Amino acid sequence: MKKIYLVAFLMCMGIFFVFAGLQAGQDKEMPPAEAEGFWTYITDTNPYEQWEFMPGHEGMYPGQSPHGAYLKLYANDIAVKAAKAGEPMPDGAILVKENYGENQKDLMAITPMYKKKGYNPEGEDWFWAKYGPDGSVETSGKVDSCIQCHKTAPKDMIFSQPK
Repeated sequence: MKKIYLVAFLMCMGIFFVFAGLQAGQDKEMPPAEAEGFWTYITDTNPYEQWEFMPGHEGMYPGQSPHGAYLKLYANDIAVKAAKAGEPMPDGAILVKENYGENQKDLMAITPMYKKKGYNPEGEDWFWAKYGPDGSVETSGKVDSCIQCHKTAPKDMIFSQPK
């Protein structure tokens, strides 16, 4: 009888550690809300150029200031799933915008948004960044100009809503 209890206890502990490990792994998979680590994540760990385009914004489309004259908008799986369901962006959603010049060839900047629960409640928990084409950090974090502009967006601080 004691052997059955011991086996049951060990099985429960094993299941607990498997689930705890999976959760810890999920946390480690998501990038930090800081410029250098985030850049590494979107270019090396999980390259954004392999993601889908934001639904309704496939390929290059006309943009406006302060972004480029033409844009490409990539979304990670979390963001695509929420967009297709018409839901607000959840924790872990990432949108990466490539900003191009008038000739549609010159990449001027890369401007991502990353939803990180608890990061910045006043800015709906978005982490913002602007990188040069070479990955140099131009600005990042709780960027007031991004927050103030995106507060006027129709939903969840996102202008490029799914169509």
